[in-house]
Amino acid sequence: MSYDVGAVRAQFPALRSGTAHFDGPGGTQTPASVVAAIGEAMSRPLSIRGAALPGEVNAEEIVQGFRQAMADLLGADPGGIVFGRSATQLTYDFSRTLAGTWSPGDEVVVSRLDHDANIRPWVRAAERAGAVVRWADFDPATGELPPEAVGARITARTRLVAVTGASNLLGTRPDIPAIAELAHRAGALLYVDAVHLAAHHPVDLERLGADFLVCSPYKFFGPHHGVLAARPERLDALRPDKLAPSTDAVPERFELGTLPYELMAGTRAAVDFIATLGTEAGTEAVNGRGGRRERLASAYAAIDAHESALRESIEKGLRELDGVTVRSRAAERTPTLLLTFEGRDAADAYRALARSGVHAPAGSFYALEASRHLGLGESGGLRVGLSAYNDADDVERLLTGLADFLR
Repeated sequence: MSYDVGAVRAQFPALRSGTAHFDGPGGTQTPASVVAAIGEAMSRPLSIRGAALPGEVNAEEIVQGFRQAMADLLGADPGGIVFGRSATQLTYDFSRTLAGTWSPGDEVVVSRLDHDANIRPWVRAAERAGAVVRWADFDPATGELPPEAVGARITARTRLVAVTGASNLLGTRPDIPAIAELAHRAGALLYVDAVHLAAHHPVDLERLGADFLVCSPYKFFGPHHGVLAARPERLDALRPDKLAPSTDAVPERFELGTLPYELMAGTRAAVDFIATLGTEAGTEAVNGRGGRRERLASAYAAIDAHESALRESIEKGLRELDGVTVRSRAAERTPTLLLTFEGRDAADAYRALARSGVHAPAGSFYALEASRHLGLGESGGLRVGLSAYNDADDVERLLTGLADFLR
């Protein structure tokens, strides 16, 4: 079965506006099935979770369906799936909880490749605990963050290593399993920001070796919130702040207040939507993790092939334009390109493209340390981020718009 991008695009009402969207790293558009799932959840009886009345049963089914869907997506146990307002909120919450186990002189390793959401929470938590922050630098010439660059910062006092699964600015995909081995060898925990990674590549918590992993469904066609995955026994060892009468069960002890069932229903629908995009999409769905997990693997392979082909087309077209520097150069990366322009401001390129209906935003996108390390300061560059619904026409419009801007 070939990848039918036209059929994929037909499922996104927002694409009818005519905009060519290259803003996926900031948040994808939403398929009709996800919109419908949110509406259906809110139109049925809902109440506090239980087992007696329809509203209670509906709420319980939505929560459990959400946990299973995200477990299938992330190769995790549904009992280790935590709902959060955002990946940033979850990381702040867990940084405060984990910092309670640290002592003065302990160390935390962070990477300059990361989004600030996987830097600042750890920096602040370390300050409060009297711990030392050690920085791992990526190579600005290649965009690579080799495992040894992280390993060089790990010592016997390291308590946690925080690193991205894929840079939201450059697309760089570090070797997470190798970094995990270095962290665990020193007795440290590994916290992985998979927000950008999960939108483009299959994720497996155990294979990566992550102790904690966060992602955001709105980066892969779902609603706006965050998700954390960990082994249930890892979560059970932590004592977060919570209300006295609220449950102490895992993962609920980490979820504050009544859950937004409609968002959870939408996220399950987003995972199911992704599962329809692979070569196994035409087979009958099989209940349980195996069936969905296998279809997701097939879908990610199809998405990767489609997005990679479009990325190569963009890179080929950019080589024919004078005055463009492509900053995304890592061997393993997502279909995300950071561009700068000789003698021109990336923000001007963004505005020029916007006038022709092409959305490729400019900035540092909260990857402030990475932008500074590249010598781009606060302003960053123009980010071109592909998604499963982009097509060859989008690419042609982008390249034409950039050529016009550079004339």
